[in-house]
Amino acid sequence: MLALIALILAIYNLVKNNSEEYNKIVLSQRQASYDSRTIPFRRGDIMDRNGTVLATSQKVYNLIIDPRVIYSGQDERYVDPTIQALVACFEYDETELRKLLSEKADKSYVKYAKGLSYDQKSAWEAYVKEQNAAYVSSGSKARIKGIWFEDEYKRTYPYDSLACNIIGFSSADGSSGTGGVEQYYNDTLMGVNGREYGYLDSDTKLQSVLKEPTDGNSVVTTINTNIQMSLEKYLNKWQTEDVGSKMAAAIVMDPNTGEVLAMGSTNQFNLNDPRALDSSVYTDEYLMQLGRKEAVGVYRRENPDAAAITEDEVSKYYSTEDILSYGRQVTWNQLWRNIPVSDTYEPGSVAKSITIAGALEEKSITPNTTFDCQGYIELNDGIHTWRIRCHNRNGDGVLDATMGLAKSCNVYLMNTAFNEGAENFVKYQHIFGFGEYTGIDLPAEADTTDLVYNAENMGRTALATNSFGQNFNVTMIQMAAAYCSIINGGSYYKPHVVKQILNGNGTVIEDVKPELLRTTCSKSTSNFLKQALYTTVEEGTGKKAKIQGYHVGGKTGTAEKLPRSAKNYLVSFCGFAPVEDPQLLVYVIVDTPNLVGEAQATASFAVNIEREIMNDALQFLNIAPSGDTDPEDSINAQLQQNPEGISSETMGAQVGGENGAESETTADETSTETDADGNVMTPTTAATVTDEYIEPAGDDASFALPEAVPGESSEGETETSAEN
Repeated sequence: MLALIALILAIYNLVKNNSEEYNKIVLSQRQASYDSRTIPFRRGDIMDRNGTVLATSQKVYNLIIDPRVIYSGQDERYVDPTIQALVACFEYDETELRKLLSEKADKSYVKYAKGLSYDQKSAWEAYVKEQNAAYVSSGSKARIKGIWFEDEYKRTYPYDSLACNIIGFSSADGSSGTGGVEQYYNDTLMGVNGREYGYLDSDTKLQSVLKEPTDGNSVVTTINTNIQMSLEKYLNKWQTEDVGSKMAAAIVMDPNTGEVLAMGSTNQFNLNDPRALDSSVYTDEYLMQLGRKEAVGVYRRENPDAAAITEDEVSKYYSTEDILSYGRQVTWNQLWRNIPVSDTYEPGSVAKSITIAGALEEKSITPNTTFDCQGYIELNDGIHTWRIRCHNRNGDGVLDATMGLAKSCNVYLMNTAFNEGAENFVKYQHIFGFGEYTGIDLPAEADTTDLVYNAENMGRTALATNSFGQNFNVTMIQMAAAYCSIINGGSYYKPHVVKQILNGNGTVIEDVKPELLRTTCSKSTSNFLKQALYTTVEEGTGKKAKIQGYHVGGKTGTAEKLPRSAKNYLVSFCGFAPVEDPQLLVYVIVDTPNLVGEAQATASFAVNIEREIMNDALQFLNIAPSGDTDPEDSINAQLQQNPEGISSETMGAQVGGENGAESETTADETSTETDADGNVMTPTTAATVTDEYIEPAGDDASFALPEAVPGESSEGETETSAEN
């Protein structure tokens, strides 16, 4: 009895003095048998305006091995059956599995494989059920144990590269987006992870808690997939079947809402594998070249107080792999750029409509105001004398505002700007959005604040060249939004690519309504410009933009790039239809066609791309024609002729600049002429005349176009950009 009393006292003291420590031991042992795990959220989908899924998250499964459970059976009765099952179902390496189990025998969680499909998971579960039943039937104590699956989501893009710059891509776990809607609407698309865990209650009973995840919201974009496909098809056709260029890009918008129906460029990549680079194009030598340039900048940023290094010295400070890595990063950043939003350029003659609009609003001119074009205007800024020519070196004669636009007469536009004055000219540049952010709901919109003049620093020469779209920079989305306002009655809508936000149940929780930011011009000015731009297509420089059965308006553009001595050009066309009630605007730029010098300077390159996109879009949207359409120029006819809808025809005869004159030599013939030794010759045909034509300077600088835009050195490229 004394011994029993002593034992009770001893146990009492142990419990009293060590109860907290023992509770922790029990808790850890009990919780070790219970898997606390994160339950991932599902990132929201991205859809086009008609519900076509452009980005989605599919559930996949990670295979988890629990070595502690596998080794828990006597005589290791679970080890061989489990290993053999993994080998049979998934063809894993047996030796590798045995080594892993041996090294991690005391672990309860080993993530062995990721991204398994539902079919693979189901096949495993069926196999395990069948094999364990067989073991039971045979009286064997062997079992397959210690294998389970955890859920995960994998982001997929059903159309690969379609609308890649609009959509962007997300990280593997769906927690962040890069570029496009994925980045701009990341907080909307993201959800909150759930969690399953256990705890001991006051009676030391194990309780489980399940906190369900909150899935992300889905985004309905303004994009029309059919129009987007057409846009990319014709840009790629231009690059692969025609002359091609350094870059080409296009935007399709609804001018009455600011909705972007399609947007893209020849910079395309696979959203399902955005870092894949074609080794035949992006060779190690090319990547090293880019990497060395980038490494010079990296060294400067990392060592601001040290002397700068040259590209030849880079290898002393960085390994070959580091340099290649820098080169790949530069390439990815270039490839992922959204050209219409992030890059700037001198717009050329498409800006003439904006000049006319501002002058009409200020009553600096009327539609009937005439100027006599003698072929050039001579200006003197006190230092230089500039002789700025029109496309027609002999002069267009007396023109009113309509024909000034239709013939794209530089002299008419310069005189218009002189009447308006620098202060009013600059005011309307900003009213139409130049030098301002459009506020489009996409990341990395370029800042053009310093790329346009202000009234204080705009001299007479700058005013003259700005009037026809040279010596200042814009983005494509700025120009497209400005044009939407001049054809819709003067309402400037904020351009946007998202239409609705849906919750996980598909219920609309937010409607993105058109946002009217300001009025740019009066309805009378808008009506005049619509008719003048219709005349431009019917009688002027945009004749190739005609579409049978529709009234189409638009303006061509040819901008001479910096440095002027290189004679490189960016050509463009901004078109809309129907003129009487515009429903579509299509803007196309072609940067540096693959031709030599002034042979690049024909706006027909952009006009032909625009016409094809516009023709398809009018049919996709069922916009009623005003007359009989061409039965052979329909979507159905194209599909019947070619199941893929891609014609093998080239552009055909070029237009000799923006005056509409036909060239006798095709672009292909001009670009492939060779000498007796097979060397490519410089074209000997007459240079293509453009509406921004400036006589080559030679020894006489009086015929040169000023060599810079605000905020840039004269040695720089015309393209400036915002970093992603």
